[in-house]
Amino acid sequence: MVLYTTPFPNSCLSALHTVSWALIFPCYWLLDRLLALFIPDPCQKYQLLCIVLFTPVYLGFLVTSLPFAFLGFLLWSPLQSVRRPYIYSRREDKSLAGGAALLSEWKGTGPGKSFCFASANVCLLPDSLARHNNVFNTQARAKEIGHRIRNGASRPQIKIYIDSPTNTSISAASFSSLVSPQGSDGMARAIPGSIKRTASVEYKGNGGRHPSDEAANGPASGDPADCASLENACIVRISGDEGGRLPEADDSAAGGQARNGASGAPRGQMPNHSQRDGDSGSLGSPSASRESLVKAKAGLDGSGGEPGAAYSKAPHKASVGKPAARKRRRPDEAFDHEISAFFPANLDFLCLQEVFDKRAATKLKNQLHGYFEYILYDVGVYGCQGCCCFKGFNSGLFFASRYPIMDAAYHCYTNGKGSDSLASKGALFLKVQVGSTLQDQRIVGYITCTHLHALEDDSAIRCEQLDMLLDWLADFRKSTSSSSTANPEELVAFDIVCGDLNFDNCSSDDKLEQQHSLFTRFKDPCRLGPGEEKPWAIGTMLDQDGLNDEDVSTPDNLQKVLESEEGRREYLAFPTSKSPGAYQKGRKDALKGNGRRLDYMLYGEEGLCPDWKAEVEEFSFITQLSGLTDHLPVAMRLMVSTGEEEA
Repeated sequence: MVLYTTPFPNSCLSALHTVSWALIFPCYWLLDRLLALFIPDPCQKYQLLCIVLFTPVYLGFLVTSLPFAFLGFLLWSPLQSVRRPYIYSRREDKSLAGGAALLSEWKGTGPGKSFCFASANVCLLPDSLARHNNVFNTQARAKEIGHRIRNGASRPQIKIYIDSPTNTSISAASFSSLVSPQGSDGMARAIPGSIKRTASVEYKGNGGRHPSDEAANGPASGDPADCASLENACIVRISGDEGGRLPEADDSAAGGQARNGASGAPRGQMPNHSQRDGDSGSLGSPSASRESLVKAKAGLDGSGGEPGAAYSKAPHKASVGKPAARKRRRPDEAFDHEISAFFPANLDFLCLQEVFDKRAATKLKNQLHGYFEYILYDVGVYGCQGCCCFKGFNSGLFFASRYPIMDAAYHCYTNGKGSDSLASKGALFLKVQVGSTLQDQRIVGYITCTHLHALEDDSAIRCEQLDMLLDWLADFRKSTSSSSTANPEELVAFDIVCGDLNFDNCSSDDKLEQQHSLFTRFKDPCRLGPGEEKPWAIGTMLDQDGLNDEDVSTPDNLQKVLESEEGRREYLAFPTSKSPGAYQKGRKDALKGNGRRLDYMLYGEEGLCPDWKAEVEEFSFITQLSGLTDHLPVAMRLMVSTGEEEA
């Protein structure tokens, strides 16, 4: 299948569309700014004065622009019948490591390979609509969202080794399995019985170092460059006699750098501990653990300014010793889970919803291309084509991948109702290549990204949309498969469904969706059954009234708040309560559960390569987009096991 790199089949139609949109855009922008004036913005001073001054100005220009917008609409509307359903973009800078290099890392041999997926609703609506969700300045948020995701996914990793055979605890708050290098692939492998913590350090461009300093003194041993041979992993050793504390360096000069934040080390630089006897041979130790750090990177475009400065006036900061939200694995739990202040390191696939604004989508794409080579955006249809009623917005779906995209298809839900019908909500189906065998068989994976109907009382509509999704997915797999049972040309490694499904697993009003066959075909790592969540699962819908509170204004603050039951009651949205006043201040003690989980990450076990098995390695609720959206992103790391024993 040929992927569409332009929205129209030829340059003539593209030019006509550019002209039509140039006529429409002034009216669209003025109307958006006029409506936004009347929606309170806590960061805006003298709002009443702004209304008095700017309302006549916007109204005057709006009336003037209407005739041009009408002419533009007459030209724009028929063009939508030949518009393609998405735009495919590939990073132009080939100097960076690309998807082609990743394909050579896995040949389908060995114990397996892990892949990391993330999904988030980012609420990139026109500003007048976004303000109803208590988020503001869509264009600046788009840049900052892209910047944070890029920094979180590309940050280096640190591995902590513990020598004590009897006490393998760093803190009582955070445990999970180790991921260690595996063979020449640089692949990650879970080692049972070990621990992992997630924490952050203050970061500020290039580890606070100037390029000239590095040229004169050489790179600091804690810089990411030193960790390249271990897939950007840095190593710290903790001996059993140190009681879980980070080790002091053997000499005073190194000791000044070993302690995070010490005066002798540049701000934002990795801890640099001197190596003790036996350090070099510990990579396979089952008592090792990985700790994630923020990657010390230069300014986003090589300049001193940061995008979205209004949202990041100071670097996010936490100490390495800070207890993380990663939970101890229960005896009956097969994987690890955490509330993380960062997107997972080495994120492979990203699915976003509510990227409705075209300019914001372009800004987001430009930011994410610094990490993801392949991106699909502006997904959906406009006008009256493809769906039953007029569509003023696209689907809002956005997909980014480190691995090559082989095929893509989009379908629009035809049963939209009310205000939701103005957007072409639907499902985006993707086929990606993640490796190739020694016999030149392609190793592929399927990913489905969707956003369902939002109105709370329309359970039947959402169930119909889930039925459509399963039918479309079956058709997509059948139409894009080039394999036969007797002569397989492709091996399927995973099948993922993710997105904002707009129902939860704890509301009594969502019982119909909770029992849908989707959850028979795919597994939800966070649920025990219909209406029953796992104890550690939390809601992903934030209480919009508290989005701008100082207590949750940074990723670390929001992470800390959500670790406590009291904080979750205060800042997460809960199912609608029958009792009056349940949502009043001070009355949230009546609410049960951990909030409404609307954002899902599901995986299938059927239709994979025979003898291969997909198992969840870890699941994360992410707070890195605090203050930028009203949803918590979710991430899942999936281990695809081939059934072979490690040599």
